[in-house]
Amino acid sequence: MFKNQTPIARRSVVLGAVGAASLALTPLARAQQKFVNVLTGGQSGVYYPLGVALSQIYAKVLPDAKVTVQSTKASAENLNLLQAGRGEIALTLGDALSDAWNGDKEAGFNTPLKKLRAVAGVYANYIQIVANAESGIKTIADLKGKRISVGAPKSGTELNARAILKAAGLSYSDFAKVEYLAFGESVELMKNRQLDVTLQSAGLGVASIRDLSTSIKIVVVAIPADVVAKVGDAAYQPATIPANTYTGQTADTPTAAIKNFLVSHEGVPAEVVYLMTKSMFENLDTMVAAHAAAKGISKEGATTGTPVTFHPGAEKYYREVGLMK
Repeated sequence: MFKNQTPIARRSVVLGAVGAASLALTPLARAQQKFVNVLTGGQSGVYYPLGVALSQIYAKVLPDAKVTVQSTKASAENLNLLQAGRGEIALTLGDALSDAWNGDKEAGFNTPLKKLRAVAGVYANYIQIVANAESGIKTIADLKGKRISVGAPKSGTELNARAILKAAGLSYSDFAKVEYLAFGESVELMKNRQLDVTLQSAGLGVASIRDLSTSIKIVVVAIPADVVAKVGDAAYQPATIPANTYTGQTADTPTAAIKNFLVSHEGVPAEVVYLMTKSMFENLDTMVAAHAAAKGISKEGATTGTPVTFHPGAEKYYREVGLMK
C-alpha cells in the first residue's frame, strides 16, 4: 500500500486514518489508497476466482486505487505478506489465521503476526480427499502406502492434511510418495497415473477436482466424524460433500470443514476497509458468479470464529447493519 512513499508520508497516512473517528468517506481519504493488492491462491483453486471478483468490486468503489490480484501459495504466504505490508486484503483458512496470530513456527509463522486485522468470515473450505478409482482406495485407512499430494508446502491445504492424517493415525512416512503441489499440478499427475490420491482443502465444486472427475474415475474418500473430532481443534467441524458435487460421486460423503476469512492489516485506512467490506456484501451475486463456494458467504456468519481483532473499518460496517454493538 505504501510503495514509493517516504516514512513521513507513510506515518501521516496512518495517523490520518486513526484520527478520522467518524470514518467519513471523504475524497481525500479515498485518494490516499493508491494500491489494493488482493492476495489469493493457486489459479485452479477457489481463492483466485473469488479474488478476481473482489478486485472488480473494489475497483468500482475505490476508483483512484490500482487494484491487482496476486496468485500465491494461499493461507500462510498470504498472512506473512499482509504482515509485511505487501498486500491489503487476503483470503485465508481459519486455522492458519489462528496459527499466525499466535506465532506457530511449525505452521510457518516465526513470530505472532499482530498487524493482522479481520475483515469477514466467509465460506467454508471442505477437506476433499480424492483418489483414482484404479488405486483401490475406498477408506482413509487405505491411503497407507499410496502416492499422495498434500498441497503446496505450508499452505492451508498442507496444514489441513497434516492435521487430518494425524487424526486418522497416519503420517507422511506412511506413504510411498508425498508431493507438495498446487491443485492443478496434483490433478495432472493423477491423470498421468503418477499419483494415487490428492488432498485439497477448498470450496465445494473446486475446478481442479471437477476437471479430474471428468478425466478419470474417482473415489471421494470419507473423513468420518470421529476422525474430525480427534483433530482437537474447534476450527475443524464435521461436514458433508453432497452427492453429485463431482462426476461419479453418487453418495453424500462425510468430511471436515474449516471456515475461511478475509483479512487485512492495521496499516490499511479504516475508510478503505469499510468500503471493501460493505461493497462485498452488496455484490454477493458477483462473488457467486465467480464461484459457487461464495453461496456460503453471509453477513450473519461474518463476525464469528476469528481469533484476530477486527479492523475498525469492518467494525463500522457491522455496527451499521446491527451485527456489532
